Amino acid sequence: MATTGSPEYRLLGTKIPYIEGPLKVTGRAEYTDDIQRPGMLVGRLLRSPWAHARLRSIDVTEARALPGVFAVLTGEKYPTPFGVLPITHDETAIAVDKVRYIGDIVAAVAASDERTAEAALAKIRIDVEVLPDYSDPRDGTGPVKEPIHARGLLGSNVQKEVVQHFGDVDAAFAQAAHHVRVRGNFAGVTHAFTEPLATIAEATPDGRLTVWSATQVPHYLHRSLSEVLGIPMHRIRVIKPEVGGGFGGKSDPLPHEIVCAALALETGRPVKILVDREDVFYTNHGRHPTQNDVRIATDARGQILAYDIEALIDGGAWSSFGTVTTYYNGVLSMGPYRVPNFRYRGRRVYTTKPPSGAMRAHGGTNIRYSVEVALDQLAERIGIDPFDLRDQNALPPNSTTVNEFRITSTSFRKCLAASREKSGWDQKFRKLPYGRGIGLGCGFYISGSNSPIHFTPKMPQSTVHLKVDMDGGIAVHSMQADIGQGSNTLLAVIIAEVLGVDLERVHVQRVDSDVSPIDLGSYSSRVTFMMGNAARAAAEELRDKLLEAASTLLSLPVSSLVVAHERFQSKADPKVGVSFLEALHTAMERVGALTASGAYNSPAMGGTFKGARAGTAPAYSFAAYVAEVDVDVETGAYRAVKVWAAFDCGRALNRLAVEGQIEGSIHMGLGQVMGESMNYRGTRLLNPSLLEYKIPMPQQMPEVEILLVGDDDPEGPFGAKEAGEGPLIAILPAVGNALYDAVGVRFTDLPITPDRVLKGIDLRRKEGRPWKGA
Repeated sequence: MATTGSPEYRLLGTKIPYIEGPLKVTGRAEYTDDIQRPGMLVGRLLRSPWAHARLRSIDVTEARALPGVFAVLTGEKYPTPFGVLPITHDETAIAVDKVRYIGDIVAAVAASDERTAEAALAKIRIDVEVLPDYSDPRDGTGPVKEPIHARGLLGSNVQKEVVQHFGDVDAAFAQAAHHVRVRGNFAGVTHAFTEPLATIAEATPDGRLTVWSATQVPHYLHRSLSEVLGIPMHRIRVIKPEVGGGFGGKSDPLPHEIVCAALALETGRPVKILVDREDVFYTNHGRHPTQNDVRIATDARGQILAYDIEALIDGGAWSSFGTVTTYYNGVLSMGPYRVPNFRYRGRRVYTTKPPSGAMRAHGGTNIRYSVEVALDQLAERIGIDPFDLRDQNALPPNSTTVNEFRITSTSFRKCLAASREKSGWDQKFRKLPYGRGIGLGCGFYISGSNSPIHFTPKMPQSTVHLKVDMDGGIAVHSMQADIGQGSNTLLAVIIAEVLGVDLERVHVQRVDSDVSPIDLGSYSSRVTFMMGNAARAAAEELRDKLLEAASTLLSLPVSSLVVAHERFQSKADPKVGVSFLEALHTAMERVGALTASGAYNSPAMGGTFKGARAGTAPAYSFAAYVAEVDVDVETGAYRAVKVWAAFDCGRALNRLAVEGQIEGSIHMGLGQVMGESMNYRGTRLLNPSLLEYKIPMPQQMPEVEILLVGDDDPEGPFGAKEAGEGPLIAILPAVGNALYDAVGVRFTDLPITPDRVLKGIDLRRKEGRPWKGA
């Protein structure tokens, strides 16, 4: 049952339980691993033990001879490269010519059972020439003996370089009264979603291929299957069952998905590949290990004059979303402040490690930490409160950044005011006892990318189809991918709100490329904004058809009618009206089942310079978080005690979902701050397990007070903006700055583990720099 929300709407703005909730809590929801197909085979992958090696030969004779083995594949059968970005196709389903990281797929087997499949993998013989490995991106910025990819820039391992300069940064620094520099170093982190990667493929006698997969972007998988396998898209059907978390890690088309389909084609039998947890770490596509260098200049009052930023990004073995990430490390440092002069150089470098890619708020998280720590240093140096520094530099509504981002709505100043008041900042900042501290961190993120990855053919970024028949149930078809964030519920709620019907009438169909219209999927915080607008348009088209029918039944003009609960009635006399079903049946008399369609495309925006569209979005979210921490100064152990999370997502359409996203984001962000890290010895991953990869435990989660203060966005659906990725960014610097308030130590490397805290405390003591009397 929904709780009371905005008086303007019956459902929107309330707390609405997820429509799939009963299926999930009773274990009836269908995930990819739950699906069974007749005669299904087990697929297994042989992964490289070498970081970088040329494949001289692969002998699969013994493996193929084993009873129960139906197919053994190596890379030469399907060598067509693919990737999520059309301009950087550098992956292959199975390694061709050489392997590029420990974990690269060398061969694949389909067998009758797991034991047979594993036995077959053990019988594959591989001869290699070991090549130089590259674990440090700094070693690949110039020409190298054996580039990881031939497409590296000028014989180096640099996959992408971005250079942008707006205004006159050198002049701004020359006239600045204050400037600071923060050199940040960030370990790679992975998504750690609950459901491991899983795919089932079946080639049927009618010449079609059906693929079920735990994917965030069915459309991109559909494209890549067609490209690599050489099958027209219309002969491929992609179905997305329930997905147990993604956070960006299931947004690329992944090699195991294509391998599974290839094995199904080879055998003529259904094949399942369920990737174990260790292989999930090798597949990775997590947050990039990054070194950044941030310089910020201000005048004597603290007005920002310039940013000067460099980023060196460890991309791992493949491009993935790396080109986008490289841009985002610069351009997403812009908001939520006015920056009149800006310079950025970003380089993403291939290394012989598992590939990095898109992870929740990718490109915006690491750079935001360094920027927010730098701003706190400036506030201390100038002698003003960190809140005041940020407030006086806030981007105003309806403005344009120096790199031509269009800012529409922003309630950033409201976020600052709310978190400052609720946290008791003025009574606590620099006034809490030694070991206790409070810190501010702010955020800024896109509500959907204005530039879709595939530009041709021109198509809407989101489409929603509706069909309603005589039973009165409304079938909703969309290729947006619910990965646990509640987008199916939001889709149903928008339609029910516009049509005035009970939520139970609306049935969101699972994503199936045969019947679901194009949508670019669940990434870039695009679903609420783009799918929401498309859903509203479809519902309004259907509503207009029903109002016409009600007008005929009541002999009243349409303009005199309104939508009520399960009813269309006269504005002047609410007693005069017809039920939803009566209007529906009348509307169906001439055409049968009613259909409607809605679509959304963002308006044109951005400049004309190279990379101008990177980071452009129809709207942006804003955040101001305050974290209070408690540090054991004898051990360095610490915990976040409470977080005040002020967030601007415009109008919150489902408060339950928004609050859940914010709480989940805080947990994920705390993980990156407190201990999550992909640890390597050279190129070998040391902790590919949830036993060694340290996710925060429930008792490490702080109390969270959520403050939703956003004003309606003029272009968002019912005034809404994103609340999926933006809520993560601010918690990292809020904790980092709180630790400084607690113990007087600045931390620029993440994660901030207890040993690093203790080392910082000891160093401060040795240097004779007291803090809060200690």
